[in-house]
Amino acid sequence: MRIIFMGTPDFAVPTLDALVDAGHDIAAVYTQPPRPAGRGKAPRPSPVQARAEALGIAVRSPLTLREQQAQADFAALGADIAVVAAYGLILPVPVLAAPKLGCLNVHASLLPRWRGAAPIVRAILAGDEKTGVTIMQMEKGLDTGPMLATVETVVEGKTGGELTEELAEKGAALMAAVLADLAAFPPSVQPEAGVTYAAKIDKAEARIDFGQDAAAVERQVRAFNPVPGAFFEVAGERVRILAAETVEQGGPAGTVVDDRLTIACESSGIRPTRVQRAGRAAMSVDELLRGFAIPAGTQLS
Repeated sequence: MRIIFMGTPDFAVPTLDALVDAGHDIAAVYTQPPRPAGRGKAPRPSPVQARAEALGIAVRSPLTLREQQAQADFAALGADIAVVAAYGLILPVPVLAAPKLGCLNVHASLLPRWRGAAPIVRAILAGDEKTGVTIMQMEKGLDTGPMLATVETVVEGKTGGELTEELAEKGAALMAAVLADLAAFPPSVQPEAGVTYAAKIDKAEARIDFGQDAAAVERQVRAFNPVPGAFFEVAGERVRILAAETVEQGGPAGTVVDDRLTIACESSGIRPTRVQRAGRAAMSVDELLRGFAIPAGTQLS
């Protein structure tokens, strides 16, 4: 099958690899343009661009697909189908209609729950017991198209990074299975009940709100690990909590209650187990406290 692949972050790379491994003809890879990154802010290609170039596949990085020339260039590839995985640009109707069989999306949720930009983080923050991947026929609406296949997994205990890696692999395998026998996966209309929207993450959301119950704070820690990292501030310095456990501990919300950095929440408390100071490597709480005192009674913000 002649395929246009469209994706940008690490999440999309396993799907590209699965298409190549299945022997499909990848006409081109579309991805977001290189972005400034690192201390020097030098342009860095997306993970998908890096992988595509390593595979010898032509890469295109238009800033928009709304221009007629970009749409004509896309259509001229003569693709049977386009496969999309976290591409990052809205596909206009002429692009959606150009491939003979339309465009299929690897979406990291069990639709119609968590349509939108950040389904994995939102599922963890909400305390969902399960999530998964949906292979969806794309249409003009935001993740509203008919569903071809789903696969589930449990959420409990997983970080945002761990769940992203797992769903990337499951989504790649599911997309490969769908493309191997499209007739075996007839599309079904999404139900009206249960629609939720996964709004794009604002970095400000990573500031820990100790006014929540401890379970919600622990979910916040997992959801934002590894990026952007859930954090609090003390003595003018930002400290990220990379892992934490809930404990039965009372006290004013946001107050350190012992010499182990146990922090009171709205109900119960959390005890960080892995932390990171700005510009430093990740470390244990004992390592942190040996060089950066945060005594009991300290109010965190």
